[in-house]
Amino acid sequence: MLKPYSVVLLLGLTGGVGFNAVAVPELATVGEGSYRYLFWQLYDARLATQSGQFESYTQSTPLLLELTYKRDISKQQFIDATVDEWQKLGQSSKEQQQQWAQQLQSLWQDVKEGDTLAALLLADGRVRFYLNGAETGVLDDTAFGAAFFDIWLHPDTSAPKLRRQLIAIN
Repeated sequence: MLKPYSVVLLLGLTGGVGFNAVAVPELATVGEGSYRYLFWQLYDARLATQSGQFESYTQSTPLLLELTYKRDISKQQFIDATVDEWQKLGQSSKEQQQQWAQQLQSLWQDVKEGDTLAALLLADGRVRFYLNGAETGVLDDTAFGAAFFDIWLHPDTSAPKLRRQLIAIN
């Protein structure tokens, strides 16, 4: 089911200093799902592109992944889980993972139940992050985008059911 979303003007504070407005292109939902770990629902996820279809990272940008949390999760827990997933996938080096984890320390914050963390993969490979609609920053390393989105979209993801829901495979 495709749901077109009109152009959204995200207004928020960037890094706590200054006022920033960022226009997000019109995006259509590719798929949605929930991630559960044992008995707990951790978050709802939505993947969106301009066409409402996911082909590949290069053909589907801008690509938006939104995670709406059902539980409180600390920034450090989220970063640790991200690094664990990178290690399981084996698509990036330990050095890259450590460098990215360090950069995420300044871009991410603790999330509370109901918060939405969004990542927008841009055509140039950079990833722009948002928390509840406010931009928290951009990670400029072009290798990061695919590595980050692979956590949910790689065929070897640790959440294959969620992957199928996000990319609309039955």
